[in-house]
Formats: sequence, structure tokens, C-alpha cells
Amino acid sequence: MKKYIKSLAAAAVILAVLVFGQPETKAAGIKMGSAGSEVTYVQSVLKKLGYFNDQTTGYFGPITTEAVKAFQRDFGLEATGGMGPRTTQLINDIDMMAHVVNGESRGESYQGQVAVAAVILNRVESKDFPNTVYDVIFQRNAFTAVYDGQYQLQPNYIAYHAVKDALLGWDPSYGSVYYYNPSLATDQWIFTRTVTKQIGNHNFAY
Repeated sequence: MKKYIKSLAAAAVILAVLVFGQPETKAAGIKMGSAGSEVTYVQSVLKKLGYFNDQTTGYFGPITTEAVKAFQRDFGLEATGGMGPRTTQLINDIDMMAHVVNGESRGESYQGQVAVAAVILNRVESKDFPNTVYDVIFQRNAFTAVYDGQYQLQPNYIAYHAVKDALLGWDPSYGSVYYYNPSLATDQWIFTRTVTKQIGNHNFAY
């Protein structure tokens, strides 16, 4: 998954956070002294990842700057403390992935949740799927949680940490690009896929 980190776009673009039922939130370009909902959003994600240990005030001060720097260092980004395009993209991608992990695998073991996050990243890196986290997640019929509304549920810190571990290289799915519950799956095609591992209620396959 470190390949994903290295491939983060360096173009200076503003990336929107797209969460069903909520307005778009833009976080690119915020830095020390910024204030508003964009800062609150960044603080909330960093808090669930364990980087921000204060109240989410919506003010980008020294505590937030240091939290962003620690986040950037862990993911191999330049530790500026500001929300440049690569940092913004990564924060947004982690948040979207955490919503999928929570919607698809809450109640599963931690390993099982990391494996679901890894499947998203494996799809991003596969020539058979879209090449961005957003496009993989919102590809038609790709994830049950997106179309049944569970994507809208607020993830807890476990989902965010599962995504972090997947991004930093842990892949309990062994390269899988699919997973399914064999007791619930109705599409017979999925049973033709090669299973790499069973974790909890899910079979992981390619």
C-alpha cells in the first residue's frame, strides 16, 4: 500500500470531501491561523487517527499544526504542518475508506476490517478497477454500504486505524480485490473467484 502513498497527486487542486447527507467540505490550503468547518473536519479525522488529542475547535493553531506534521511524517509526506494537496487528498481518502470499512465490516475482527481497507487499495492499484479511492468506492454496485445507506454512518476510531494500517502496508487479504459473505452472497459469479483467506464472515478473493 506504500505505492499508493507515493502516488498521491502533487497537483495543486482543491479536493472535496464527499459524504452522503453532508455538504462538501474543502480542506486544501488551510494552515496555521485558518478557522472554520474545514479545520474542524481535519481535526476530527486526525483525532480518530490518534494524532490530535485536544478539542475540535475549528481553529488551526499550534496543536493542529503539530498533529498534521506527525500525520505527514508517518505517511512519508513533507512535514510542513499545512494542508497541501497531497495531505488533503490523503485525509479525504482515509475518511472515505473508514466509512466503507465501518459500513461493510463493523463487528468483524480488527484484522477483518484492515482486510476490507486493503481490498480498496488493491483495487486502486489494479488495472481492472478505477485508479482513485473515490472512484473505486463509488463505482456502481462496488460496495453494499454505499447503496444501502450504511456508508452514512459515522465510523469509530477502529475503522480509521484499520485504514491507516492498510495504507502503511498491512494486507491480511493477501492481495484480494473482492470479499463476500458466503452465507449471504447471491451472485454466483463471486463464487468463481479464487479465495485467498477467510477472516470472520468474509471470504477474500481475487
